Amino acid sequence: MNKKKSASRDGLTIKGMFRVNIVDDPSGKPTIVGDSGWKKNLTTNDGFNQYIVRGLGSITGSKYITHAAIGTGGAPVAADTTLAGEQSARAAVTAATTTGSKTLRITATFASSDAFVTATKNISNVGLFNTVTAGAGTLFAGNTYASSACATNQNVNLTYDLIFATA
Repeated sequence: MNKKKSASRDGLTIKGMFRVNIVDDPSGKPTIVGDSGWKKNLTTNDGFNQYIVRGLGSITGSKYITHAAIGTGGAPVAADTTLAGEQSARAAVTAATTTGSKTLRITATFASSDAFVTATKNISNVGLFNTVTAGAGTLFAGNTYASSACATNQNVNLTYDLIFATA
């Protein structure tokens, strides 16, 4: 009797989503004046390799998400390492927590006092990085959303979820 062996399969997927809010705070009561809604993420090739694969193996050169960036450019593609139209100041990740056994939630705030925009700009993309220096480091993930005007006296709040699931 000839039995057909089935291959053992483990499938792992990562789905990312982010939300960007532009906030006015004239009287100490924040008012959302722009909301991207939840948008899908694109994890870059280097994001998978340098952050996830190398990180799991604690391999030299592995990277960890420490900062977020916003920009005026388009959507990143899988081979990108930078964010198009990145603005001059990155925001430190203010919280990295798990919201369940398979979800990493990252939050960051671009405060107007940090001069992340020096004039009113139409911001339209976001990315996660491993360093504070704009234009440096390696883009883990990001994507674009409908362009929104952001003034120098407004804050931008970012919530980013990375959801791991078995296929």
